Amino acid sequence: MLRIVLYVLAIVACGGAGALVGWAISGAIGLTGTPMALVASFLGMIAATGLWILGTVIHLRGR
Repeated sequence: MLRIVLYVLAIVACGGAGALVGWAISGAIGLTGTPMALVASFLGMIAATGLWILGTVIHLRGR
């Protein structure tokens, strides 16, 4: 049960961090409105996936 809770927390953390990265980059390049939302979601998904992969690698090396 604890393992499932930790996976859910990791998903939420990676998704939240990815969303912040996407939002920050989209805002930094001057986008607003719908284009900003589309670019932010795309970049956020890439960042979240990268963070998930990084976390998995770190976790597996710790075993």
